[in-house]
Formats: sequence, C-alpha cells, structure tokens
Amino acid sequence: MMSLNNQGMTLDDNPYLTGQLLVAMPGIGDERFEKTVICICAHSEDGAMGLVVNREIDTLTFPDMLQQLGIAPNPMAEFIQVHFGGPVESGRGFVLHSPDYMHDGTLLVDGGIALTATVDILRAIADGAGPEHTMLALGYAGWGAGQLDMEIKSNGWLSVPADDELVFGRDLENKWEHAMAKIGIDPRMLSDEAGHA
Repeated sequence: MMSLNNQGMTLDDNPYLTGQLLVAMPGIGDERFEKTVICICAHSEDGAMGLVVNREIDTLTFPDMLQQLGIAPNPMAEFIQVHFGGPVESGRGFVLHSPDYMHDGTLLVDGGIALTATVDILRAIADGAGPEHTMLALGYAGWGAGQLDMEIKSNGWLSVPADDELVFGRDLENKWEHAMAKIGIDPRMLSDEAGHA
C-alpha cells in the first residue's frame, strides 16, 4: 500500500521526514499526543526523534531552570516558555532554534532549524546572546525502526512543511489548527474514529 504525504509525493519517493512537522490525527489513540504538532529532528531507517512544539510545561519556568543550573537569567528569560517535548527522557533539555547559533553539539535539522542539547545554549540565551528564534523543550518523542512509518500508514499522523510560526510561535493553543489549515484540512471535518476498509 502506498501512502501520500501532503505534498503529493509518495512516502516511497522520500520516506524520511527530517525537518517536517507531524500533525496528530484526531483519534490517534495516545492521549500524550492528542492534537500535537511535532518537529521531526531526525528520521532514518533506524527510527525517528522529534519535539512537541505546542505543549507548555506549566510547572517549570525558564528562570527556575536556570536557577537550578546556577545560571543568572537576563530579564527576558521570564518570557521563554518551557515545552513538553515528549514522554522520553523528560528531564533532558533540548533547544530547537534558528541556525544563527551553531556550536559544537549543534545539529542542523534543515536550512531553517537547528537543535542543540548542551547547557552552553542555555547560558547564551540567559546572556541575551542566543539564537534569534528558540523553542526550549524537556523530553522528546521517539520511534524505533519503522514505527513512525507504520503510524503514518495507519493514519495516525499527517506531515506538513515547517515554518517559523509553527515551530517557534508562542500561540501554542492554535498551532494544531494552523498546521491542519496549512495543508488545507478543516479539523471539524475529521472524525476521531479511524476507518477500516
């Protein structure tokens, strides 16, 4: 069975979604991912890793995190949201950011998105010297070999090209709807029950 992504290409033509966004379909069957948008940071035959970009952690602030690490925050630190990146390694921090900050340990996801998981980027952000766009997350979403591909073929996820607003925008409440709209889907028209032929 061949699956189409939202660009009309078959997954067989380009099976990997690094740098794309995954949009959870209604009725995905896992409440941790209901109405989530996930930036895929790495996807290969060995598996996939991504960060949820539309869920905030309301029990921890960026200044609290900096204090725990012994880093003095700048006044802008209070405006940085800490996101729920996913259920795997929930104590591990990741920063998705614009590629104007590239240091040892930084992975260029695609032309507009980079990923850094070192404390150095937190220091740079706290000093006001970090990247122009940032999205700080604790934890990540991970899939084993072939697992994400099967979930996509089972209509659990749609893919959509990433853009700055969907990845870095602060309107978390509406990102899922905006991602659906970007590929021409009205979420109100979708059933939350998967159909089987």
